[in-house]
Amino acid sequence: MDASSDTTMFPDAQVATDSTPNGEFTEHIERVRAHRAELRDAVQSVDRALESPIAQGGAWRERVRAALTELAHDFDEHITITESPGGIYDRAKRSAPRLSGAVSRLLTEHEALRDQIHGHLAALERDGHVADLTALREELTTLVGRLIRHRQAGGDLVYEAYNVDLGGMG
Repeated sequence: MDASSDTTMFPDAQVATDSTPNGEFTEHIERVRAHRAELRDAVQSVDRALESPIAQGGAWRERVRAALTELAHDFDEHITITESPGGIYDRAKRSAPRLSGAVSRLLTEHEALRDQIHGHLAALERDGHVADLTALREELTTLVGRLIRHRQAGGDLVYEAYNVDLGGMG
């Protein structure tokens, strides 16, 4: 079946050429997919950094700081992409009002997650030394779990709103 004739993916209108609003939305979905993979990789990089031996002290902190820097950038971009006017969340609230509560929860999570990511990064960059590395590792491990669940909830929302699978593998 030709994608331009598939109205099930975009219930509010038919998918059309890239110069139309629906074509722009199709491009937006592809951008979300690509960025979703980048964000997944950034979360996995933090997780891998956390797995390295904490006894390495300065090297461990530097690995975690570098991975967290990339995650902070990718998460900020995630917020920009998903919260943009005409973007995923905006359209979901308009085309599927029943999902407004889920959108609101994801928006609230954005703020809390961004604050946590940037707070930990600032602490690592400020003095380069964190007194209790074990506590930091635990906090960041919890954060990684929250980010994974956030991605899952976002993927579920997009599927419910648009019948579009953003993909979990790519």
